Amino acid sequence: MVQIISGAKGKGKTKYLLDMANTAVKESKGSIVYLDKSSKHMYELNNRIRLINVQEYPITTSEGFIGFICGIICQDHDLEQVYLDSFLKLACLEGENMEETFKTLEAIGEKYHITFVLSVSLNAADLPECAKSSVVVSL
Repeated sequence: MVQIISGAKGKGKTKYLLDMANTAVKESKGSIVYLDKSSKHMYELNNRIRLINVQEYPITTSEGFIGFICGIICQDHDLEQVYLDSFLKLACLEGENMEETFKTLEAIGEKYHITFVLSVSLNAADLPECAKSSVVVSL
């Protein structure tokens, strides 16, 4: 499953995403991973949540990003949720169409029973049609 928190830059998506992750870890029986473009939110996350700074890895395409996600999944069979802050930047999709990557994440989520929660710097109306029904919060 994929959930989207959408809104323009500076609207509070990251705070909402951090709160969601910290709430989820209290009830989760499996692992939770938080992907970000830096480590600056390390101390705002519960210590049971694994923070990964994606900028430390040589990811330059959306295909490479999907491979990175699959690598995380294959090393942790207890993975339940993945939070992705600044999804378009992490997935190398800024200014690009996110539809194919979104559909791939949906398929991966279904197959491995993982929930992906994406912070997307677009208004809900500007998302591709396939993603609009996944919006849980629009800021």
